[in-house]
Amino acid sequence: MSRATYARLAALSLIWGSVFLWIKISGYGFSPAQMVLIRLALGAAVILAIARAKGLRLPRGASIWGHITVAALLGNAIPWTLYAEGERTGSSGVAAVVNGSAPIWTLAAALLLTTEKRVTGAKAAGVLLGLAGTALIASPWNGAGTGSGSSILCFFLGSISFGASFAYMGKFLVGRGIPPLVLAGGQLTVATGILVVAFPFLGLQAVTWRTDSVISVIILGVVCTGAAALLNFELIIKDGATVASTVTYLMTAVAVVLGALVLDEPLGWTVWVGAAAVLAATGLLRRKPRTEPAPVEPVAPRVGSTTAES
Repeated sequence: MSRATYARLAALSLIWGSVFLWIKISGYGFSPAQMVLIRLALGAAVILAIARAKGLRLPRGASIWGHITVAALLGNAIPWTLYAEGERTGSSGVAAVVNGSAPIWTLAAALLLTTEKRVTGAKAAGVLLGLAGTALIASPWNGAGTGSGSSILCFFLGSISFGASFAYMGKFLVGRGIPPLVLAGGQLTVATGILVVAFPFLGLQAVTWRTDSVISVIILGVVCTGAAALLNFELIIKDGATVASTVTYLMTAVAVVLGALVLDEPLGWTVWVGAAAVLAATGLLRRKPRTEPAPVEPVAPRVGSTTAES
């Protein structure tokens, strides 16, 4: 890989790996609904501005927007709110590691949506290994080390929703010729609308105006949601999806290290072993099956010919 590729990969890993740190600090001043609404609105504004500068326009059609709405619920509104709620009492590092188990739930949802025809041995092993890893991270026998039971539940439900969104988008939105940047902008816009509707029921708590929380929520929206989407888009276009997928591993490591260094979060052996299992499971789930060469059938001789063509 070139230096530019390494630079893009490192930058995106640092940005996305810091998300859980900023969520934790934002939560000191804002409720989960308040935080997610600000993050979505800022992220949508950045992405739509970039898309407009590139001459891109939002898609048309009720069917497309219906699917975008479901994707916005599963991929943004629900999981981001759950992660924010979980980090009120839980560890940012644990949230990041549980988030890494999303490919397990993507596979499960793909099977339900029939976009995944069969499960290979590697994928089956990945699911089992990932479930074992998440069980270790949760450590129900030692909840004090990883956070409250409610925070762990929020992380797992958020991860399931997030993973299911990928399978849903793969079935209903991918392959329609819509640029990823446009889909991201439309999805964040719809998710912002969903949070606006939910705000009177979830977000009317008093705000604690802390400088660190205000700065963190702005970083979440502008950098981690808006600018990161463009960087990810550039990484996929210039370096390929395989290189871009390695961000999953790197961002988890970054999040755990930041949580330990900045927030002084305790991480026991169960978190480390569970994290390793989840990352290994993700690798197995991303492995493509080997394609066997098609058998070469002999060509029958033409009528009137004395030799067979090879």
